[in-house]
Amino acid sequence: MTIRHAAIFRLKHPHGSAEEKSFLAALDRLRQIPGVGSFEIGRETSPKNDFDYAVSMVFADQAAYDAYNGHPDHVHFVQTRWLPEVAAFMEHDTVRIG
Repeated sequence: MTIRHAAIFRLKHPHGSAEEKSFLAALDRLRQIPGVGSFEIGRETSPKNDFDYAVSMVFADQAAYDAYNGHPDHVHFVQTRWLPEVAAFMEHDTVRIG
């Protein structure tokens, strides 16, 4: 059962700022955590929502997803970067139907 983990979000930092670039670079390093597959960061293009970015990744199974969530690099990122720097977000975790 493959799990796709995604989050759409808006940063507190201005577009093009050094802080924005630093955050996105730190986010990109999460791809190095074991078990993370198909990692992508994208800029939102739809005018239908209030978010600016999306990050998504795929895990082979629940155990891989749980290991990622508890990995020290992920926990550190959430505590030191995500919580203080993200203005708003929505997570979206799915498994394929059929």
